[in-house]
Amino acid sequence: MSTKGELRRELLLELIKRNGKMSLKEMIEATGSSEATVRRDLDMLEKAGLLIRTIGGAVYEGTVTQVSPEKSFADKRLEFRREKERIAEIAATLVKEGDVVCLTGGTTAYFIARALKRMQNITVVTNAVNIAMELADADGVQVVVIGGVMRQKSYELIGPLAESVVGSLNISLMFLGVNGVSPQHGFTTHSELEARVAQLLIERSSRVYAVFDHSKFMKSALFTIVPLARADGVVTDEEPDPHLMRACEEAGLDVRWAEEDDIFERRPMRQ
Repeated sequence: MSTKGELRRELLLELIKRNGKMSLKEMIEATGSSEATVRRDLDMLEKAGLLIRTIGGAVYEGTVTQVSPEKSFADKRLEFRREKERIAEIAATLVKEGDVVCLTGGTTAYFIARALKRMQNITVVTNAVNIAMELADADGVQVVVIGGVMRQKSYELIGPLAESVVGSLNISLMFLGVNGVSPQHGFTTHSELEARVAQLLIERSSRVYAVFDHSKFMKSALFTIVPLARADGVVTDEEPDPHLMRACEEAGLDVRWAEEDDIFERRPMRQ
């Protein structure tokens, strides 16, 4: 039979798992325990490798992992190709004639560009050179390229020139490529300068959908672009795990995913 202390620690760990992270004050209120008791419980749970202590709280050890070192576009292009093609097909259904669509860099955004080539009377704004080249022969697509200095790994244009152009744009729908997504850190990327350009583009966009395959679930790159709640929705290739799905719903996101030939969507819990 579990002791009172063991039951309390099980409850505490479950609460931290559910929330991803909690402050010491939140734990005290949730468990009805003293600060000293909660601190002792956290020490025991940390020693067991079940959570990570932070200043003023804790995060669940199994919640978020760091993404692997950044790969070049060429190296990533063939990874999860079929999954990214399914994401692209769903993303394309969100685009209407006359839309101004923004695509940041990344392999998923590249496949979205390919899916948009068959559309008519749309404008695509991008800061990725390879996406602009992919759309160069699309008769029904006007392409606007944001200037700047190109990062070789992603082909994205960054820096003051890129940032200065964004302020004059009006974007209907933005598809945001990311390197990781988690409740704690939101949508993340490897490059601080890419994050900055993306943030400015988000500010100029009426709707923002983050696009990523399942390998990005519960992963965190170095720089946060925006928290989950700043986007309007996500498009991915399979249903997110329960913890991430719950965080997306609580953030009010329209969650869409595709498994083989079936398309699913989970509407936000609140508007």
